[in-house]
Amino acid sequence: MYTAKKRGFINPARIISASFAGVIIIGTLLLRMPISSKNGEFTPFLDCLFTSASATCVTGLVRYDTYTHWSVFGQGVLLMLIQVGGLGLVTFTSFFNLVIGRKLGLRGMRLASESINSTSYGDVPYLLRMVIKFTLSIEAIGAVLLGIYFVPRYGMHGVGIAVFLAISAFCNAGFDNLGFLGEYTSLTSFNDSYLVLFTIMMLIIVGGLGFIVWNDLIAWRKTRKLLLHTKVVLLCTAFLIMIGMFGFIMIEWDNPATLQPLSLKEKIGAGFMQSVTMRTAGFNSINLGEMHDATKVFSMILMFIGAAPGSTGGGIKVTTFTVIVMTAVSMIRGKEEPYIMRRRIAANVVYRSIAILFLGIVVAGITSIVIVMTCPLEANGMDGIDAVFEAVSAFATVGVSSGVTSISSKVAQVALIMTMFIGRVGPVSFGLSLAAQQHISRKLIVPEGKIIVG
Repeated sequence: MYTAKKRGFINPARIISASFAGVIIIGTLLLRMPISSKNGEFTPFLDCLFTSASATCVTGLVRYDTYTHWSVFGQGVLLMLIQVGGLGLVTFTSFFNLVIGRKLGLRGMRLASESINSTSYGDVPYLLRMVIKFTLSIEAIGAVLLGIYFVPRYGMHGVGIAVFLAISAFCNAGFDNLGFLGEYTSLTSFNDSYLVLFTIMMLIIVGGLGFIVWNDLIAWRKTRKLLLHTKVVLLCTAFLIMIGMFGFIMIEWDNPATLQPLSLKEKIGAGFMQSVTMRTAGFNSINLGEMHDATKVFSMILMFIGAAPGSTGGGIKVTTFTVIVMTAVSMIRGKEEPYIMRRRIAANVVYRSIAILFLGIVVAGITSIVIVMTCPLEANGMDGIDAVFEAVSAFATVGVSSGVTSISSKVAQVALIMTMFIGRVGPVSFGLSLAAQQHISRKLIVPEGKIIVG
């Protein structure tokens, strides 16, 4: 029976998932138009869907080189999808409702709170304004810094390059419009330019830390306190970047197809770049397909961990990774509950972290199997590691590729689209969006079951 209670029910996860799906469909239809391609012809529907999903989910996997295939209009569509996808349609619509003076209401507050990962409804209006202003400010600073390099060399075209790269980097999208230097070159031509590399890295890191962290850092001048969440994100991010940089340089140092031909300065820059970009950004300054298998496995670990919650990045998130690690450490030490920095972690957070890890492995695993079964890997000099690499890249919305996407079958493309979508929305949130109805959990008194583990 349809009741007022049911009418009042709102499933934020479902609405957020539907908003992303809606943006992907609109983007697909726009990219399908002849005006979006440089040759003025229709682009195959599945390729448009794949590209739109990749841009909206800020992943970066592409079927075509962005510059050589898509027209200025098409590139503009991609930039719009990246910006909306990076922040979320709900965030944009909620912000503009505030701008025009319209109150969000309880439903709107709950939805916006879920979209920006806020823990308090009262902070939502302030956080929405902060998110938009902060995003535009950082992207503008990044565009100016990149413009210092590109404008003197390419004039007004350099302005377009700088703006496109700044938005793509901050949103951790990995799309670039540098195809005029060679198709799919990404940042491989800029290992000698620290201005370009470190500006891109700065944008990636800032976008990947999350707006909750930046709001906490901004408020630190008054409060002189940082949330546990902020401390975990900052420490884990710094640790992963440094470990990633040293790992890449050590493993790839003598690889003639990647780091070996570069100078020491270029090796350090490329090492930092790959460490940062594997945290969900999707740019590359070396040939990823030619990396050692050990480097690919190392990269997959970084990709799977990803960025911070409430950010433009993907992966299972650094906080999820930290909770799982500290849970294991606490169990090894004989403690019944996990602790991080002398703070007890709630059981529901641990359960959610385990669920995210499990679902992430399942999604990436199934996609890997689909790729292996449907794509001509061996005929193109690839193997199972490349399939897993591509699947993890899609799930973590990273977008780096070892070349599998360019030879993927239609079935594999559909699998990658779904993987990118689940990775962007979040595996648990995606599962909740499919639930017919959310029920208030009640503690039931049931007999305890004993099971042996380990």
